[in-house]
Amino acid sequence: MTDVRLEAGQAAPAFTLTDQDGSPVSLGDYAGDNVIVYFYPAAMTPGCTKEACDFRDNLNSLKSSGYTVLGISKDAPAKNKQFQEQEGLNFPLLSDEDLAVHQAYGAYGEKKLYGKVVEGVIRSTFVIDPDGSVRLPLYNVKATGHVASLRKKLGLD
Repeated sequence: MTDVRLEAGQAAPAFTLTDQDGSPVSLGDYAGDNVIVYFYPAAMTPGCTKEACDFRDNLNSLKSSGYTVLGISKDAPAKNKQFQEQEGLNFPLLSDEDLAVHQAYGAYGEKKLYGKVVEGVIRSTFVIDPDGSVRLPLYNVKATGHVASLRKKLGLD
């Protein structure tokens, strides 16, 4: 259980996770870039599919504005690979099976699900500046319309 909540200006916690192809990916690989890191509860579920496809459909415009997208879930690399292939996702899906990175970012903990308090993945998105600091921490985001909302917050519309 974690009560961590990242704030704007804090250093983004470093990580190295395995992508859908079994290769290691580190946040440090993107030093000097704007990175959008988003945490999703589970591959191939309706909300997560909607959110992932929203990022997929907006990836070219995000890239042309200088942003890289990384998705993180507790799913195994093989499941992320299946999700990527099934939905034609065009960005890395990283596996955090022990939830260590989720916890470092405050993307795992108590949340409300259908009116009940449960422990689980908190759908969250973080925009990380080229210097490695958190520019925009967003917790409990809605899957539907999230990328449009994010683009507005980033001044890209």
